[in-house]
Amino acid sequence: MGSSGNKRGKLVADKRGAKPAAQPKARTSRSPKPRKARASGNIVTRFFSGLFRAVWRVIWGIFWRTTAVIALILAGATFYFYANLPPLADLLDARARGSVTMIDRDGTVFAWRGDSFGGAITADTVSPYLKNAIVATEDRRFYRHLGVSPRGIAGAIRSNLGAGRSAFSGAGGSTITQQVAKLLCLGVPFDPDEWESEAAYEADCRRGTVWRKIKELPYTFALEAKLSKDDILTIYMNRAFLGAGARGFEAAAQRYFGRSANEVGPSEAAMLAGLLVAPSYYAPTRSLERAQARANVVIGLMHEQGLLTDYELAEARAYPATLSDSAESRRGIHFADWLMQSGPAYLTRDTTEDVLMRTTFDARLQAAAEDAVTHIFENRVREGSEAEVAVVVMSADGAVRAMVGGRNPSVGGFNRATQAMRQTGSAFKPFLFAAALENGFEPFDIVEDAPLTINIPGSGAWSPRNYDGRFHGFVTLAEALAKSLNTPAVRISEAMGRDQVRAVANQFGLRSELAEGPALALGASESTLLEMTAAYAGILNGGSAVRPYGIQDLTLMGESTPLFGANTGVGDRVISEHSARMLTWMMTRVLQDGTGARARLPDRQAAGKTGTTQAARDAWFIGFTADYVTGVWMGYDDNSPLTGVTGGGLPAEIWHEVMTRVHVGLPVRELPMLEPQRPVMEEFTAPAAPAPQRGPVSSLDDTIRGILGSIFGGN
Repeated sequence: MGSSGNKRGKLVADKRGAKPAAQPKARTSRSPKPRKARASGNIVTRFFSGLFRAVWRVIWGIFWRTTAVIALILAGATFYFYANLPPLADLLDARARGSVTMIDRDGTVFAWRGDSFGGAITADTVSPYLKNAIVATEDRRFYRHLGVSPRGIAGAIRSNLGAGRSAFSGAGGSTITQQVAKLLCLGVPFDPDEWESEAAYEADCRRGTVWRKIKELPYTFALEAKLSKDDILTIYMNRAFLGAGARGFEAAAQRYFGRSANEVGPSEAAMLAGLLVAPSYYAPTRSLERAQARANVVIGLMHEQGLLTDYELAEARAYPATLSDSAESRRGIHFADWLMQSGPAYLTRDTTEDVLMRTTFDARLQAAAEDAVTHIFENRVREGSEAEVAVVVMSADGAVRAMVGGRNPSVGGFNRATQAMRQTGSAFKPFLFAAALENGFEPFDIVEDAPLTINIPGSGAWSPRNYDGRFHGFVTLAEALAKSLNTPAVRISEAMGRDQVRAVANQFGLRSELAEGPALALGASESTLLEMTAAYAGILNGGSAVRPYGIQDLTLMGESTPLFGANTGVGDRVISEHSARMLTWMMTRVLQDGTGARARLPDRQAAGKTGTTQAARDAWFIGFTADYVTGVWMGYDDNSPLTGVTGGGLPAEIWHEVMTRVHVGLPVRELPMLEPQRPVMEEFTAPAAPAPQRGPVSSLDDTIRGILGSIFGGN
């Protein structure tokens, strides 16, 4: 059998692992699943890698969830504040206290008390220099951020740490919007029942704690969302405290410069903006030089930021801002303090309204009093002396015109003219002699100045002595007052009865408790200089009591009808006009022939009385002309004795200097006084009968001595 050409080969199985012949790929709808790669690395690396991934997934999950919750809370708080923000007009003035603006008798403002507002201003009407100064100083990125400046906060933290403080102590990096949030106290109003004072409330609002910063954020965002940038700046300009009781830039501009904030120039704007960092420290009324130095820094910032031209920079530095005349003078500080205490509380120290007070204050007379005190202390008092002084000038009807309450006046300081209760010494004697004249005594009646001893129950024997240590024999009442003799004064007081002396003094306005013993006649009682001066005014006006007053009327700002007013302080009659006129004449002798010679005025009549207390702890001179009554007191606050000072010394010299200045330009007027007729002594003729053993003069002396002895008693 034969073979064919198509002979098949032998079938052989493929070897394991041999590469198969290439086959065409089958078209499939799915690619085959790739085989997993084998894990690399050792088991430890794989463990920690897996652990890290697990922890990260947990942290990330917590983070984004926490962030989402915080964002929701922040958004909710922002929306709450946004919905509850009042209209812009209600955010400009939220003072709990009002202000009192005081004008003098000529209508010029001389003092402010309380929190002055001055009226609302807006960012689009205020001086552009002031607007730029505020932004340049407080928040240069104000118009670009959304209420919070991370860059500013980071810079503040860096500055605090560099200065050795904690991160959030000192500079805060707050934007103007955040500062407005503080000024608005995050929308929490002042509640007098909850807070001890408005100051405590504001201090809490300004706290810079971390929690307070966090709470500020939603309120800040709400402000930015609801108000425009200029609206926020308007709130800031109206609510910022700028020293000297000024709330807002309008009040500050009026107080320091006497003009509106809409009118200030570059130098004044820079000074006002410079107050924001420390209002009380940089207040120009406290230190003008310090305020000008701070303003110079602000001017530089404005120039660096392109807000001042080179010419404006040079002009502002060449002509720095200065205070207005009324702000610079600082006249009448003690006078203003007295008015705040003497006026009705609800319209003065506790007022919630803005009040305009028209007063009796006279700036010219105040300058006269202050200049006189300065002159005497610079030229007649040893350097470094701590002796204090008080001066009061008033009209005969009790209208107080000027007041010096101490050598270094400060707002709210101790006022020695109205608050210091001091023994009056012989300055009290005119009221003793007023009572004597009312009881029928005459200026030329005779009284004995001789040793006198009075037994005081419970205290023993008491003997008055004169300042010069001598006795002067028989003297007239006029001489006893002029030379301030003590023994005659006590004799007269004891003869009339102390109750009558006390009654007259009380009716003239000396309201404090008067001494009970015989030393009453010598001024052992205490009084204030204001009371004593008013009592002397009662003598000048003809014998009627006087109530010292300084407020002529009070009116609410914006209204024309006064709430109340006073036109005179004259009250009930105390002694007759005849007695007052004779007493005035007697008091002129104090300056002409007695202890008050240094107070004598060369060109016009004057009357007065010196006073020096035991151990010279107090020295007084109080007197008057036909125009004004002026009282002067000197002493130490700790009641230590003065050295070489009596009422007829430095106080009389201060009185002379004050009255000389006060009367410049005033016509000369005579005092309303009545000079008594001197008694005529008839010539004694010896009788025809044998003459007595003693001569006629001795007989007359014995007769007078016997009569006076029966009246006054004595040794």
